[in-house]
Amino acid sequence: MPRVLGIDIPGRKRLEYALTYIYGLGLAKSREVIAKAGLDPAKKADDLTDEDITKIGAVIREGYVIEGDLRREITQNIRRLISINSYRGSRHRRGLPARGQRTKTNARSRKGPKRTVGAVRGKEARSAAKIAGR
Repeated sequence: MPRVLGIDIPGRKRLEYALTYIYGLGLAKSREVIAKAGLDPAKKADDLTDEDITKIGAVIREGYVIEGDLRREITQNIRRLISINSYRGSRHRRGLPARGQRTKTNARSRKGPKRTVGAVRGKEARSAAKIAGR
């Protein structure tokens, strides 16, 4: 497994796909990096020389925000939205979708698993609820 900027990339994959394992580099940016470094995208990551790895590292360092810096920047942007009390910030604070999706149904990945409200299931639970209601 070759290491590019401290991140292990899978060696058996083609270079253009292996670079997508770096947070902040997708397929399009990965291809840009390879073109700027002057390498063959079909080459396997294990076949890279130390010189190739330093070329890739230099290209990424000079033109892209990746890994920890990118995560920090995204977190700061969300914190800023929350602190200025914007609509999007309030959606982030409440853990709801921030980009206009419907929430009556769906949105389960943001809202978490369903919690049933109101209906009590089971005979024992119903009788306990009756007694508590009296």
